[in-house]
Amino acid sequence: MKGKKSRIIHQTKQHHWRPCPLGKFWVSTHNRRRVSSRGLASVHSVRGYCRSNQSHQDHLYRDDIEEIAERHFKQFNATPLKPLKEFKGRDAKYDSMIQGWVKYWNDIFKSEDSLDPDLVKALIGSESSFDPKKWNHLRGKKSAYGLMQVTQDSVLLLKNPKELKDHFVNLTAADMKNPNLAVCAGIRWLFRKKQLAEAKLKHKITWREAIRDFKGYSPADKKQKGMATFDRYLKELKGGKS
Repeated sequence: MKGKKSRIIHQTKQHHWRPCPLGKFWVSTHNRRRVSSRGLASVHSVRGYCRSNQSHQDHLYRDDIEEIAERHFKQFNATPLKPLKEFKGRDAKYDSMIQGWVKYWNDIFKSEDSLDPDLVKALIGSESSFDPKKWNHLRGKKSAYGLMQVTQDSVLLLKNPKELKDHFVNLTAADMKNPNLAVCAGIRWLFRKKQLAEAKLKHKITWREAIRDFKGYSPADKKQKGMATFDRYLKELKGGKS
């Protein structure tokens, strides 16, 4: 109509694994306490359902992440990643999470250079030695927990509309102690680090360079112990090939 501006709402595509459409999030099956008019309390089970959040962008919440893994990650059990001998099988329990979330974020961003699950497995080995409770012994925004050692600051940025335009991950620093949540958030942040570096440098970078940034190293750093460990694990996963 004349004199009125039309409102354009950004509609993004979301992954077909998502349990709810855009603008809604998943609420898992839970118990709800109810008190009758006579004051009698009872507990009943509420089945999982989609709840509206009035969003027109792609937001992942804790229950969404857990539901996606429960429904879709079993398919990867038949094709585990190569084990790292040093961890004596401790690494194998995370293979389906790694493959599942790598596929999810590769599907979302459709980059020319797809992320390889082996790189993420080597990254986790070098960050936490596959210890989901690992803490970097720092406080505040620099504190990091879990498999991928995502800092509190990075967790906050993943749900900040001033940092991201879309594909938000709405979690807390405490959630990073949960392996599935940590891997989902960690890979999303790795994609963001690559995007930021390429925007700054004005050219494409490799995933290894993105992982270097993820670890907090600059190209000028002479000592990059974490990268040396990462390279060693990746070489083993690739059968000795660099």
